[in-house]
Amino acid sequence: VQLQASGGGLVQAGGSLRLSCAVSGRTFTVYTMGWFRQAPGKVREFVATIRWSGDRTYYADSVKGRFTISRDSANKNTVYLQMNNLKPEDTAVYFCAAGSGIIASSISSATRYEYWGQGTKVTVSS
Repeated sequence: VQLQASGGGLVQAGGSLRLSCAVSGRTFTVYTMGWFRQAPGKVREFVATIRWSGDRTYYADSVKGRFTISRDSANKNTVYLQMNNLKPEDTAVYFCAAGSGIIASSISSATRYEYWGQGTKVTVSS
């Protein structure tokens, strides 16, 4: 499974960005797709996850109400992260990740995700 993330950039506080993650390869092994982020000097943290069926989503408290994870209805192998009302503390490198048997209680644990894409940098200026 290969993941390709894109869509990062520089935006002012209060602005929006949409990240994309294209999945290819043995996609039949993927049941969960997620986004994590890592700011300079900090550990990688969970942002949001969606089940491959699209019927369940999970969010970190810090992004609830501002970020939306979704799966493209036409191209099933693309997952988006719509980020609205961005704040300077959202500045980080964002990574998409995929996994198979991840139970809900472990959904925010990066070690449960088997596949990772390269990061895409998001910078929010104040």
